[in-house]
Amino acid sequence: MFQTTRRRLALWYTAVTAVLLLLFATGFYFYVRSTLIERIDDTLKHVVEVVSRSLVIQSLPVSEGRYRVDVENSFRSNVDEVEDDRIDLEWFSPVGELLWSTFWEPLDIPLHPNRSGETVRFSRDRLLRQITQRIEINHRVLGYLRVSHPWFEVTKPIRQLAIDLILGIGMMVACVAAIGWLLSGIAMKPVRDSYQSLKQFTADASHELRNPIATIQTNVQMALAYPDAEPQLLQRQLKVIERLTQRLGILVNDLLFLARSDSGMVQPIYQDVPLDALLIEVIEEQRIIAQQKGIFLSLHIVEPFAESNCADEEIFTLKGDWDQLARLFTNLIGNALEHSFENSEDKSDGSQDISVEVELQRIKRDLRSLSVSVGHSDPFGNRHVYLQVKVKDTGIGIPESDLSHIFDRFYRVDPSRTHSQQTSTSTGSGLGLAIAKAIVESHHGQITVDSVCDCGTTFTVTLPIQPYG
Repeated sequence: MFQTTRRRLALWYTAVTAVLLLLFATGFYFYVRSTLIERIDDTLKHVVEVVSRSLVIQSLPVSEGRYRVDVENSFRSNVDEVEDDRIDLEWFSPVGELLWSTFWEPLDIPLHPNRSGETVRFSRDRLLRQITQRIEINHRVLGYLRVSHPWFEVTKPIRQLAIDLILGIGMMVACVAAIGWLLSGIAMKPVRDSYQSLKQFTADASHELRNPIATIQTNVQMALAYPDAEPQLLQRQLKVIERLTQRLGILVNDLLFLARSDSGMVQPIYQDVPLDALLIEVIEEQRIIAQQKGIFLSLHIVEPFAESNCADEEIFTLKGDWDQLARLFTNLIGNALEHSFENSEDKSDGSQDISVEVELQRIKRDLRSLSVSVGHSDPFGNRHVYLQVKVKDTGIGIPESDLSHIFDRFYRVDPSRTHSQQTSTSTGSGLGLAIAKAIVESHHGQITVDSVCDCGTTFTVTLPIQPYG
């Protein structure tokens, strides 16, 4: 499919370029041709003017017409010059009789007085460009002067120009075809990558939906098949169905959020958000889960130096969407609790405490250091104030080869990991970090991760105090 589309794109590039080049070459060809003809006509007119001034006029009696051109004295001295210029002259009497010519043989061409020039054929393969001028004195016609120029002076360069244009256009079309094929490949690469991502996303989503739906269907069929079963068994089946339904609801909501985020439908509703209060609220929601798993969950707020332009209650306040930011840090803290809980099985001696620490501080950073902020204007100057939140856990860590993929949708570092179903904050589908990244980017911030295997992972979220862009 992609090869066919790439081939069509390259063909369209080549066809459009070929048509444009053909139009340009055609216009250029006729422009050069008309220019050459105008130059020849100007030359012929100049010759007519020069010869007209050099005519020897004889005075005659009134009975003989008063004036007559002395042909012998007027044209004899011009023969050699005319031949050198490849311009032929013909002199006709007032009645159209040929009296003098530089041609070896008289031309069988009717006399047509034409000051603007015309092209005539006098043999099968010979053409002439001619101008015929009527010579008058006191409104009396003395004769006709016809000046001829060989037409091959036009056809020869025009023919060579046509050959050059055909060869040039052919080479350019071939180059455009090759470049079009290359550019179409470059243009198709994001589409191919998006298609592969969509294909993988669809396959993963189908897999995540298939298992709960199959389990629900199985429990429902069992309940229908054994209507007289014990109430305790039916209650357990209904609880399983309820959990799976909640899981499916969370998964569908996450998919809908990501789809809307990709299409730009989800925009933050900016308001003053005290980030310290928000983190306290999120941690309180997660504290019961942490206690159940034996994990010490704490919040550490780094007090900044006193700033004269900022009140104490506004030190950790930013412009953002409360609901989205709450979801962001709920996902990160829930993810840390889940992985720390997994690592606790390896700490049978109890020599190391299992903990998740959330750290909040106010920092100043160079705007250029935030890669996601490139291209946005900063109305507060080159240095700007940010709030930085770090979520540290003592979990199993993430291999270095997987760090660049953990924000991909449905990506799991280790297929053997099982997400706890005891918490409603964990989707268990590999979408939590993808949603976190989407929320951070919608707030013009940055999220990074550092991890050491068997030591723990640290997620760092940096958010600007004021939105910009």
